[in-house]
Amino acid sequence: MRHGVTISVISVAALLAAACGGPKEEAAKDETAAVETAKSDDAATMSADADRAPAPQAAIQFVAQIMGEPPLGLPPVSEPADNPTTAEKVRLGEILFNDARFSSTGEVSCATCHDATKAFTDGPLSVSVGVNGLTGTRNAPTVINSAYLTSQFWDGRRPTLEAQSKDPFLNPVEMNLANHDPILEIVRSDEAYGGLFQDAFGVTGAAVTIDHVAKAIAAFERVVVSGNSPFDRWHFAGEGGAISKAAERGFDVFMNDGRCVSCHTISQTHALFTDNKFHNLGIGFNKIEADTDRVVGHFLEIARTDQEVDEAVLGDAQMSEIGRFAVSREMQDIGQFKTMTLRNIAATAPYMHDGSLKTLRQVVEFYNTTISPLEDQNQAPNPFQSGGIRPLNLTEQQIDDLTAFLETLTSPEFEDAARASLAYQAQASGSE
Repeated sequence: MRHGVTISVISVAALLAAACGGPKEEAAKDETAAVETAKSDDAATMSADADRAPAPQAAIQFVAQIMGEPPLGLPPVSEPADNPTTAEKVRLGEILFNDARFSSTGEVSCATCHDATKAFTDGPLSVSVGVNGLTGTRNAPTVINSAYLTSQFWDGRRPTLEAQSKDPFLNPVEMNLANHDPILEIVRSDEAYGGLFQDAFGVTGAAVTIDHVAKAIAAFERVVVSGNSPFDRWHFAGEGGAISKAAERGFDVFMNDGRCVSCHTISQTHALFTDNKFHNLGIGFNKIEADTDRVVGHFLEIARTDQEVDEAVLGDAQMSEIGRFAVSREMQDIGQFKTMTLRNIAATAPYMHDGSLKTLRQVVEFYNTTISPLEDQNQAPNPFQSGGIRPLNLTEQQIDDLTAFLETLTSPEFEDAARASLAYQAQASGSE
């Protein structure tokens, strides 16, 4: 037996079978079997022979379907020419994603902040917790459907999943490695990984590079694709009764009086619910509004390398609020953050880049007034606030209906996560 690399408790086969639109019961059986397997160290630890076994047929079918026939409501996933998706890469990537040995304490993995049981977030945390209990400045965005994003991170500082996957290992408040060498030492020496890299890339031992690691993790993240929500069945498949009458009214608000569709886009054939652009909503900007010039100047002094940019925005609460400016260095981008998808939004509380809004209703109420409930309700828009962010003047009924609509964007495989998140939201609302 080889210790170190283990099968994750939530199996990718279970998740992906559900995401493909396969029988939910079969996915549940796969997941239960994975949990039972993980209960035994001996059973959960991979042998070299097991590592070299062919990738599961379910995973191969999943990859083929995602690339050709994605779930209802979503377009095909594109892939980079230098990292075509294969079941072997997905399998390896999931294991790397869950390996906590790639942190300075041996306790933090990618899955720590992107937990599959929490819709690939770490809710209800407002901001993520890394090594030694250190906290960052930003809320962990879900991995779900990140394949459709044209840039990664809240400020878009990485263009691809491959580039994004390398950064958390080195960030002092995330996984805190000085460089990628400890990761390479593990994957080159662990015999279980040897077989996996051989199957995925045709390399092993010293031939394995950090780019191979990054490509495998990205391959796994790229197939975490989820549609087929009640909204999709109602809107794209014409299934009457798939959503409530309140949600139907909420969709009308979404498209019209709420103006939500301006940024959370829907096309005739699919709905990404993001324009992949950046906007200054005003959330959190009060932290730097009176001191913007100093904060921006300080950032420019220390931003000598990409990695220092990554450290600055996660390590300093004020510097975090400069948003897209950290990438573009354009003044008009100060305070702008990426439009995140609304899919599975009921499962991913709390909300906004700083996790400051605890419930979906709070989010809708914010857009209705454009002032965070945590801030002075008499303040004027900040000078960098995006032009479309103006009060909506919705009625209480419209707010209720729009919230009901947002809850219909939950895919079947994340219903449990949504129930847990909505329970947290109800408690948060009751404590206000």
